[in-house]
Amino acid sequence: MGFIPSQLKQVLRRLGRSPLFAAIILITVAVGVGANTVVFSVVEGVLLKPLGYPHADRLIGVWYKAPAINIPKLNIAAFVYFIDREQNKTLEDIGMYNGSSFSLTGSGQPEQLDGVEVTDGTLPILGVRPTYGRLFTKQDDSANAPKTVLLSYGYWQRHFGGDRSAVGRTLTLDGEPREIIGILPKGFDFLGYPADLFVPMQLDRSKTTLGEFNYEGIARLKAGVTLREASADLERLIPVALRSFPPPEGFSLAMFEKANVGIYLLPLKDDVVGDIGNVVWVLMGSIVLVLLAACANVANLLLVRVEGRRQELAIRSALGADRRNITANLLLESLVLGCSGSVIGLGLAYAGLRTLIAAAPTGLPRLHDIGIDVPVLLFTLGLALFVSLVIGMIPVLRYSGVRAGTGLREGGRSLSQSRERHRARKALVVVQVALALVLLICSGLMIRTFHALAHVWPGFQDPNSLQAFDIDIPETQIPDSQGERVVRSDQAILNQLAAIPGVKSVGITSSVPMSGGGGYDPVFANDHTYKDGEMPPLRRQRFVSPGYFSTMGIPLVAGRDLTWPEEYEQRTVAIISENFAREYWGTPNSAIGKFIRIGSTDPWHEIVGVVGNVYEDGVSHDPTSAVYWPIYQKDFETQKIMLRRYMSFVIRTPRAGSAALMNEIQRAVWSVDPELPLASPTTVGVLYTKSMARTSFTLVMLSIAGAMTLLLGIVGLYGVVAYAVSQRTREIGIRVALGAQRDSLTRMFVRQGLMLTGVGVICGVSVAFGTMRLMRSLLYHVSPADPWTYTAATGAILGIAWLATYVPSRRAAVVDPVQALRAE
Repeated sequence: MGFIPSQLKQVLRRLGRSPLFAAIILITVAVGVGANTVVFSVVEGVLLKPLGYPHADRLIGVWYKAPAINIPKLNIAAFVYFIDREQNKTLEDIGMYNGSSFSLTGSGQPEQLDGVEVTDGTLPILGVRPTYGRLFTKQDDSANAPKTVLLSYGYWQRHFGGDRSAVGRTLTLDGEPREIIGILPKGFDFLGYPADLFVPMQLDRSKTTLGEFNYEGIARLKAGVTLREASADLERLIPVALRSFPPPEGFSLAMFEKANVGIYLLPLKDDVVGDIGNVVWVLMGSIVLVLLAACANVANLLLVRVEGRRQELAIRSALGADRRNITANLLLESLVLGCSGSVIGLGLAYAGLRTLIAAAPTGLPRLHDIGIDVPVLLFTLGLALFVSLVIGMIPVLRYSGVRAGTGLREGGRSLSQSRERHRARKALVVVQVALALVLLICSGLMIRTFHALAHVWPGFQDPNSLQAFDIDIPETQIPDSQGERVVRSDQAILNQLAAIPGVKSVGITSSVPMSGGGGYDPVFANDHTYKDGEMPPLRRQRFVSPGYFSTMGIPLVAGRDLTWPEEYEQRTVAIISENFAREYWGTPNSAIGKFIRIGSTDPWHEIVGVVGNVYEDGVSHDPTSAVYWPIYQKDFETQKIMLRRYMSFVIRTPRAGSAALMNEIQRAVWSVDPELPLASPTTVGVLYTKSMARTSFTLVMLSIAGAMTLLLGIVGLYGVVAYAVSQRTREIGIRVALGAQRDSLTRMFVRQGLMLTGVGVICGVSVAFGTMRLMRSLLYHVSPADPWTYTAATGAILGIAWLATYVPSRRAAVVDPVQALRAE
């Protein structure tokens, strides 16, 4: 019973006599375990933990696809939603939702609020219950029903101070009064949307046509139903849906049938997480390598320590201590160090996670689910035991069976340390060098990727000097019948903004590049023939004002810009991107004067200009071919009057991003209309940076992991050479006394260190070749076997290794033979 406490006292006493040794090991273990705990917390919170909804395993995301027109993933449309909801046999219910923004007026300063439009079944599918009031009903979601709204718990607290009487009051949103019918529960997260409020979609089935795949879809499977069964069920309903609604004016049923629309269902968690899983697993793998390097470093230190205790162990063996006793003592020491370091690492992980969540890396979903919970604690406990076992077993296997005679003889000063005594430490150094090289190659590939992305011209100039914000002019302020007033209000705001000091130019667009906005439509060309029912390629749609291209710095390749008279007179003109022009007409100049349109009943629009390609979705995605239309048109896409009310203003100024500029912008807008709030203020530079967020986040994390592993490897290499020099002091003295040159002694030890490094490099390159292909999806215009990266990483390892071995090797050159011969 008293065996373990007495052994523990001995271990603690022994560590207390070597505080620096213990501190180095604890810090090394803490860093390795802490880093792994942080990344595992991200893995567990983002990828492994179920979504926080009842029976989340039965929740699915509903998507479609159209392979015949090269669309691998397509949103859901109203016409399939109605049929799926009414005739499916495998779903409890299906819903649609769409992120939106609402202008709040009538209660002080105008405010733009983030919201979500939902069908009546969407929130019940997620299992949410209101804190107060009720959820939407089918009646609320019916066309022409009274306007209602649900508030998030946070907005209710901020705007109403938690007053329960808020239910039943009204909010004026986009100029329309809406009754507050309920408050959603505290902590409710709607699939990552930053929503202040929810409103019913109120779709009119009688006006629904084919197409318009513009909504997000969600459904809950019936108990026992598989994803495959649900896919087959909804697939059979596609022909039914196609024949249940009319095609939009200018299109035919044959076009939709030839698009080969199909169902594409995903577990909802996969829908929420997206493709971030590749990044997270690569980071987990890299941080595991850091832990292994830390274990190798600590094992090396413990080997040195046990080597110094050989006489002690031999004496204990001579006095009757058996192998089990010695093994238990060594393992207990490693257990104390491993567990203590892991506790410190857990504290570091807690601080690291708080920092990570506060930084809120762009593109990292489910941040609110990341934290130190029971699975993370169990993972850390497992790490502590793993580290303790790994760092303890190597000394145990090497020395627990030391014989009394051997240990006592090796304590004499007549013997130099044998080569066999060094093998374990050298092997550990080789492992550290190999791990460091693998992570350096990973970091190098991401650096090359980031460099390649940073040198892609996004299609516009100096994004950091572009200030953007949105304005919505609701129909309640200016009715559609007075559409020209909306355009004149936009121009009046534009003129006021242009008068702000430091503003060089202003433009208006339906959505800013890299903001994720903009829809796609098939575009017909007048001089191209199409087979019956053939749908032309989809083009990205943008609606812009005159001056937008010059403000953005998008080059005009051919032709001219739009003019304000064309906007007001609703002339049928358009501007296209260069890649569209080259695809259809060979050169940009050849496209000028050609005619295009969307629907077959739309008037033909003359192409008056061709502009440069823009990387709308970020520089890691090829630029899409685009069409730029005037913001005010007639007979466009089946609409008698096409009017854009929600528009983005873009201002070019060196003051972009400053609070003072935004204050002046707000005053300028209110000078035209005091009821208009500003929404989504940002700079295009921020959007540009966010487009590379995944790459930069991965680069930073891999670079940190690589630097940590390289440092551990170099420290291990330095320690091996330094220890070899110290243990061979007597031998060196004899060599010097017999005439050995000091430079040759230095080279001998440097060569020894570089040989270890060379073996580690060979192992590391071999491992890297086999594993780097897993990073292919994270790279941009860089091969996983990029020779420049491998050469640079190898050169860096060899160069730093030479320095790490040269410094301790210089000791051999300054050994005094007389003192060396007297040394123990």
